[in-house]
Amino acid sequence: MEMNLHTWTVSQFEIFLLILMRVSPILFMMPLFNSRNIPPLLKIGLSLMVSFVLWPVVRVETSLSPSDPLGFGFFLIGELMIGFILGLSVRLLFSAIQMAGELVGFQMGFAMAKILDPQSGVDASLLSQFYYMVALLVFLSVDGHHWFFRALTQSFHLLSPGALILREGLYRHILTLSGKMFVIAFKMVAPVMAILIFIQIALAIVARMVPQINLLVSSFPLTIGLGLVFLGLSLDLLLPYLKGLFDESTQGLVTTLLPLMKR
Repeated sequence: MEMNLHTWTVSQFEIFLLILMRVSPILFMMPLFNSRNIPPLLKIGLSLMVSFVLWPVVRVETSLSPSDPLGFGFFLIGELMIGFILGLSVRLLFSAIQMAGELVGFQMGFAMAKILDPQSGVDASLLSQFYYMVALLVFLSVDGHHWFFRALTQSFHLLSPGALILREGLYRHILTLSGKMFVIAFKMVAPVMAILIFIQIALAIVARMVPQINLLVSSFPLTIGLGLVFLGLSLDLLLPYLKGLFDESTQGLVTTLLPLMKR
């Protein structure tokens, strides 16, 4: 299909708008691109560029689209919701990873040492940022962003514009993904949390046996030091787990999430 803007018809422009409305929320919520450090104009330009690339590739039927502007506006809102749901599913996964950093950071005593998270603009612990950056590197190394764009392209074949329906199963699936945030977070930090709990038990025994020791002062470097050591040792288990998690999540966009939105 030849892309000549001067010869575009109204139908072709409608197709481009439908693609743009689905692509934009996904790119704005996608990891790495959802950072506040990236200018909004750059995100808008990237959304336009991706939409131009997908325009001759995907097949969008506009015969079912209403001819009146109000009805077509509802079609655009439906495309925005599809992109938002797809982006939200991946965003929940990275929120679980940040939650894992918050849990282990609180247990190690880093709760008071917080920095401003440039991704969300709120306070985040150091280990939360560390886990997020590690997960982002793994996401890019396993070509998770490529899977994301493949799922976006296949969404137009599996779910044509106007075919969105909010089923009860879709709500249950989103609730299940939200509940898995806690499961994923605990699985990621389980080895380090177990070691930290044993350290606290050992310190409690020492406090009972030798009350003269000021554990309030001596426990901080011990907990932080051993916590960081075992955190480094647990990375060998964390990286394969993240890889499998991203593979399952990106494939679930096409196999599970999109069919739940189809009529």
